[in-house]
Amino acid sequence: MTDHTADPARTAGEPAAGPRSPLLIRVSGRDRPRLTADLLRLVAEAGAQVEDMEQLVVRERLTLDVLVRLDGADEALVRDVLFWGFTHGLAVDFEQVERRSQRANLRRHAITVLGERLGPAVLAAVADAVAGTGGNIDRIVRLATDPVTAYDLVVIAGDVERMRRALVEVAGEHGCDIAVQVNGLERRAKRLVVMDVDSTLITDEVIELLADEAGCRDRVRAITDRAMAGELDFTDSLTERVALLAGLDEDAIERVRRRIRLTPGARTFVRTLQRLGFAVGVVSGGFTPFTDALAAELGLDHAYANRLEVVDGRLTGRVVGRVVDRARKAELLAEIAAAEGVPLTQTVAVGDGANDLDMLAAAGLGIAFNAKPVVRRQADTTVSVPYLDAILFMLGIRGADVDRSDEG
Repeated sequence: MTDHTADPARTAGEPAAGPRSPLLIRVSGRDRPRLTADLLRLVAEAGAQVEDMEQLVVRERLTLDVLVRLDGADEALVRDVLFWGFTHGLAVDFEQVERRSQRANLRRHAITVLGERLGPAVLAAVADAVAGTGGNIDRIVRLATDPVTAYDLVVIAGDVERMRRALVEVAGEHGCDIAVQVNGLERRAKRLVVMDVDSTLITDEVIELLADEAGCRDRVRAITDRAMAGELDFTDSLTERVALLAGLDEDAIERVRRRIRLTPGARTFVRTLQRLGFAVGVVSGGFTPFTDALAAELGLDHAYANRLEVVDGRLTGRVVGRVVDRARKAELLAEIAAAEGVPLTQTVAVGDGANDLDMLAAAGLGIAFNAKPVVRRQADTTVSVPYLDAILFMLGIRGADVDRSDEG
């Protein structure tokens, strides 16, 4: 136990020479009940005032920092805290700090690092990227270890754009995902999540399952791949693909519905968001029989998709009404946000294909989920692990707050 007070020569009987710098008390050791209460009681009995406080427990090991203002306080505080720490087997350190810290008013950014395995080399590279661009790490918190590992770093950034570029290189080199966001109300105030469906909420491309029923899967898949990569106009490609389904029995829709597979973590993702007060919706370039079924199954608040024309129990090969294309997805995001009374800055959009780009750009946070290269390059951030609930960590949600009760 060490006393690092700046003026050890002073005694309790000497008058103060003026306002004293705040005293930082740092306590560390094995955690147990009442330690925080006991320390604060000693501070109160000495007549000191608490200016700041932070506590962290890692594997039952406590680190507790309390910044106190000593003006007019009983000088016995240091002695009493040292004796208390000794009797409880705790290490206690003291340091007088500047009365006003310039750091307190600096803007913070949150860096979220996510991957199936995050070893020390990855975190060292992230720290190097921050320091190498003039930044400093304020705080590190582990968000999760399952189904992925995720850490949140709060940093005082130097050159933000240089830091972003450096972190992109780190993510590419180490095969992880890294998001950089302003660590303020913009991040904590997100209240609406809108997702694509095919290859996002579900692992399948529904139109390919329908094409499988119609015996033209390979032809449809080739068109789908080019459209999602941005090589074809989505509306033209949809018209061409749906035309290949002409004559398909309406019963095929129900058969395909039974084949759809939710993306791992989808139930957890939706359930957790709803429990935390988010509205959740889907906008899809697919078809309403499937989005309506998903909305009913998951309790989604909003669902929009294309309508297949059916005559005499068979698909005509045409879509009825306005196509839900790239531009329409962004419009629907705005309409859902307005219906929920949520500004676009408080929305999150998730998608994987080129037809999601306008929606991702319009949202407060656009996330490319296992996306095509063109989408990964333009989205605010990426998630490359095959678990939809990993997106929760990009929102700063901790693993302890994730509701896995409905995950099958």
